[in-house]
Amino acid sequence: MNRPRLAALLSVIFVVVAGCAAPAVNPDATADTEGDWSWPDDPPTDRLGWEGGYWYNESIDVNQSDGLNATERAAFVNRTMARVEVIRELEFTDTVPIEVISRAEYRNQSQFDTNPDNESAVIHSDWNDQVWESILLVGEDRTIDEVFGEIYGGAVLGYYSPSEDRIVLISDEGDPVVDRQTLAHELHHALQDQQFGIDGSPPTQDRQLAENGLVEGDARYVDRLYEERCADDWECVPRPSGSGSGSIGGSFDYPVFLTIYTPYSEGPTFVSELRERGGWAAVNDAYAMPPVSTEQIIHPETYPDEQPVEVRIEDRSSDEWVRYDHDPVGDTVGEASIYAMLWKHGAIDRTDLNRNTGQYSAYNYSAGPSKGWAGDLVVPYRPASDDEWETNPNQRAYVWRIVWDSEADAEVFETKYVTTILQLRLGAKRVAPNTYLLETGPFADAYRVTRQNDTVTIVNAPTVDALAEVHPE
Repeated sequence: MNRPRLAALLSVIFVVVAGCAAPAVNPDATADTEGDWSWPDDPPTDRLGWEGGYWYNESIDVNQSDGLNATERAAFVNRTMARVEVIRELEFTDTVPIEVISRAEYRNQSQFDTNPDNESAVIHSDWNDQVWESILLVGEDRTIDEVFGEIYGGAVLGYYSPSEDRIVLISDEGDPVVDRQTLAHELHHALQDQQFGIDGSPPTQDRQLAENGLVEGDARYVDRLYEERCADDWECVPRPSGSGSGSIGGSFDYPVFLTIYTPYSEGPTFVSELRERGGWAAVNDAYAMPPVSTEQIIHPETYPDEQPVEVRIEDRSSDEWVRYDHDPVGDTVGEASIYAMLWKHGAIDRTDLNRNTGQYSAYNYSAGPSKGWAGDLVVPYRPASDDEWETNPNQRAYVWRIVWDSEADAEVFETKYVTTILQLRLGAKRVAPNTYLLETGPFADAYRVTRQNDTVTIVNAPTVDALAEVHPE
């Protein structure tokens, strides 16, 4: 299964999603130490800006009108590798297998098939549905796996798999064609893996999105610089018609997309600011100390000093409820996911999404009610009875605790969550102090929302009485 890495997913994959030029390297800088050789002849040993027999500024004969033959593909790939080296000032150490498949083939091979006999997979899927329900993005009428299938089936243009050490590009054309920007992006993922190692995944959703902000941000920044060079001084293979935009179906969930798109939107600006601080060396150093929260990606000035606070939730549930046998027992959703929740339910000005974006950012993920985030934890619960857990899929619960930078930040969020989202947008009724009941819709449940100083705690359960069983006040 080849998917982007998120808490909902079980594999590590790096994709490109539809959604100031670097200095040139002097290729013959070391020629005088390696015998009788002069530019532009092939060098006796591999070097920056030369790969597989092709220099980064060498002309190639590639015509994609009837697809790519083997010779054209080799020339296209090797010259692109040489160009990525020149931009990123890093050397490929190995070649990378590349396969081009149709979108229909990708959709077929990337479907989620949860094996009911695989208990850990079932637990993870059920646990993770509660995480996405807690941020009011995916309700009880569907699963996050289904939502991801709708999004990625049409939006993914290609991916690099570290575990398989290969690139797969997805073509919407009848004959296999390759988009140069997608190719540069995925080749850079291979370069990252060879230089830094990117096969691994942090335990929480927020840290995954944050670390992906560095990895995808670096690759997307490089493919933007690549396009700038094509516009200014490089001869480049024309991009196929419709390149850069997958075909997402009508059921496409935009707020979930906003969440998982955070690394692609905010990552390039984050990486460009690191480069402004200390050149490519500062970007390279970040792989040894990657960002730990989407707050650091959205607000690069907070990296690396501003660390999220550790949030704990004591288990006070009755014998009727238990936490999942899942590691970790809880998840951190972070600033980006909270922003997407606020955006979905109109608790912030939606038009701000397209205002004041960073130089290389598609969107603006900064909003007052989410900007003061300091840390959070979501702990899902299920019925203690296995029979009830298996037969009543909507009998679930969770406790979500969010710590804010200040008491004022916590109060703003509490007001937006209760007054705007629960009551105004979703139609919940206040049935007791701090307690609200939503009787219909995909988020129909009981909610208890309390604030103590800079901390907001949200308890969710199927009924008002069950709130005290899950987490008594």
